[in-house]
Amino acid sequence: MQSRTLYNGVELPMIGYGTFQIRDSGECEQCVADALAAGYRLFDTAASYENEAAVGAALRRFGLPREEWLVTTKLWVQDAGYDDTLRAFDRSREALGVEHIDLYLIHQPFGDYYGAWRAMERLYREGAVRAIGVSNFTPERLVDLCMNQEIKPMVNQIEIHPFYQQWQALRVMEDYGVVPQAWGPFSEAQKDIFNHKTLAGIAGRHGKTTAQVILRWHLQRGIPTIPKTVRRERMEENLDVFDFALTDKEMERIAAMDIGHSEIIDHRCFCTARQLNSVKIHG
Repeated sequence: MQSRTLYNGVELPMIGYGTFQIRDSGECEQCVADALAAGYRLFDTAASYENEAAVGAALRRFGLPREEWLVTTKLWVQDAGYDDTLRAFDRSREALGVEHIDLYLIHQPFGDYYGAWRAMERLYREGAVRAIGVSNFTPERLVDLCMNQEIKPMVNQIEIHPFYQQWQALRVMEDYGVVPQAWGPFSEAQKDIFNHKTLAGIAGRHGKTTAQVILRWHLQRGIPTIPKTVRRERMEENLDVFDFALTDKEMERIAAMDIGHSEIIDHRCFCTARQLNSVKIHG
């Protein structure tokens, strides 16, 4: 497994396992166990996914030494704010059954995320987390946070795939030393991406699948990813991307697929702010 080094020295695997929308605890435990067996060592969850306990149970049951795997979880909007963040972190750590969390992210750029960030800085200094960052922060919000806090985010987890390539966001992150991590690398299967003519043609030339071409495209852009699948054979397939390389011409052809905006969620829209602020994950 290749990795990307965060500015504090933590090594972030280039491919992790995402658990979004795997809410059934039994299924989630089995999926994480299968992913561990396939070779994944980074596991991404969130308080709002309601599966932290299942992820933690699988990680502990598998029996690997703690230093050999990483777990990411995220703070939900409802718990933004200094004191609420500290309480939410304790709930997540208890659910996962770990002494420390490797990467803790602010899940959405809404609510009192400034207070949340100050609490996360404290958790980082105390050693309760190895790295802190954000998720879904648009460039202007990321810059504002970077310029007004003592510790800059180490990671910004955002939507990136061939239809939404986030060139500006990547340039801004590079300016501030923030590592991007792609959620939804397969665009949640929108626009029939797995059968897209450009990707299928490239895949055929390399004897690979379109999914493998997409992940390889992310790797060659230096972007860690967290693809999600519940099928063991797909987990293995998604890791089998280190034995080939896309040509410059193929990278250019994929670059031409960019439509320049998301068709999944728009974090600059007032309706998104209203919707996400309305979601409550506990009483």
